[in-house]
Amino acid sequence: MIDIQYSPEVAEARAQGRPLVALESTIITHGMPFPQNVETARRVEAEIREAGAVPATIAILDGRLHVGLTEDELDRLGQASDVAKLSRADFAACLARGGNGATTVAATMIAARLAGIEVFATGGIGGVHRGAEASFDISADLHELAKTPVTVVAAGAKAILDLPKTFEVLETLGVPVIAYGQDVLPAFWSATSDMPAPLRMDSAAEIAKAARMRGAMGLDGGQIVANPIPAEAEIPAEELRPVIEQALSEAEAQGIAAKAVTPFLLGRIFELTEGRSLESNIALVLNNARLGAAIAIELNKQRP
Repeated sequence: MIDIQYSPEVAEARAQGRPLVALESTIITHGMPFPQNVETARRVEAEIREAGAVPATIAILDGRLHVGLTEDELDRLGQASDVAKLSRADFAACLARGGNGATTVAATMIAARLAGIEVFATGGIGGVHRGAEASFDISADLHELAKTPVTVVAAGAKAILDLPKTFEVLETLGVPVIAYGQDVLPAFWSATSDMPAPLRMDSAAEIAKAARMRGAMGLDGGQIVANPIPAEAEIPAEELRPVIEQALSEAEAQGIAAKAVTPFLLGRIFELTEGRSLESNIALVLNNARLGAAIAIELNKQRP
């Protein structure tokens, strides 16, 4: 068995059967600088508490899987420089070697399953990178969604990706893609896109019921809930398009590849939008946390 360190808050919630929402930690270690990273993480946790659920931020510290972080642990993680960015391939190795690691979408889903948490709120999932037909750069997040029974709330896939190919792969893998409250898929910083939604649901109760039905049918994998960024915080796709293209060109020119691609692109887009992209990113994560909490509450009500 994996030795899991639950924070006091999460341990109490588990004992009481309260709804839990998993949160990733790469947004803390690889998404923004200290202290803004920790301040944002605390805001996201506060949103979940205010909505009636309990946050469980997930990370590896000194080779131990933490589900829920104390204030001191969150500060430590936010200031650490020796933190690996973990996905399915290197999660177990980090635990075995006693390292420190921040969890991506795939790794957070794995940890959530181990801890019995059914809902995970994040910013955006990974997917098929542009030019993947040559690089074969496809995020492990997509296959994890096909394997691990966790409902993931995100503002779609990150807009730096090849979005049509990303959602085509999800369809091939049999992953339900549910647009929340609209008939088109959101595109991370942008609330809408020209991609029709495979599924639409308008309530947390309906989303929870779909998850329970998949479990009853014995279907593998989770579901992705594509929650549009609030209109007041979005950056229109036509405004972002040339910015993303410039960042992608610079990454290619500098030979940036593999796990370094996404942090570079997000950082460069932050610079080119004069910080607007980060403000939008924070707004969409908070929005996803609120919906994640609502789904977790409904799943608790519908527990077999």
